[in-house]
Amino acid sequence: MSLKESPETKQMESYYSSRAPEYDDVYLKPERQPDLRAIEQWLAPAFANATVLEVACGTGYWTQFIAAAAERLVGVDASPETMEIARSRVPAAKARFVVGDAYRLSPDLGRFDAAFAGFWFSHVPKSRRREFLGNLAALLHPGAKVVLLDNLYVEGSSSPIDETDADGNTFQLRRLKDGSTHRVLKNFPAEAELRASIAGFGERATLTTWQHYWAFGYVATGP
Repeated sequence: MSLKESPETKQMESYYSSRAPEYDDVYLKPERQPDLRAIEQWLAPAFANATVLEVACGTGYWTQFIAAAAERLVGVDASPETMEIARSRVPAAKARFVVGDAYRLSPDLGRFDAAFAGFWFSHVPKSRRREFLGNLAALLHPGAKVVLLDNLYVEGSSSPIDETDADGNTFQLRRLKDGSTHRVLKNFPAEAELRASIAGFGERATLTTWQHYWAFGYVATGP
């Protein structure tokens, strides 16, 4: 995960670095297994033979499925700790991993005909959604396919919302196995918000939902 250097940025990066060894525990929740198996099968064909930029690749849980179908993949994340796990999952011939900032994606990464961000958009403050998507658009060829995958809020499965700020961003308190507690920004955008956020950057948007997750896909029109 990646944010610019603000107090919330540092909190988020500290949280995900600390959480790296237990990050994938979230994929073990019994009630989510049918959705996860369905998404694993649904996701890979969307990136068949594509050059893919994955933003906030984390531990590479989703990278492993995408890279198997893609021509090549570049994964970017701010946490070296999670990226080490990602490297262990995906052959070096299929993916390259780069430490970087999701809001300042380097032109040196290249240009891509597809992009993916899993469980990242929910951590983007509402005021920075357009900034993130605009910077992403600058690295995409017109016509590139973009998929954002994230959580729906499901009572009893999702962590409760602990706080809402003046801009409508919501926050959760999460406890790690070491006993530390972290305040984490976690938004649950409505479809109208998603569609508004890509204005000028994408078209032909579609929203796919499962019981616990959503995927928002669109075709890039350029920066």
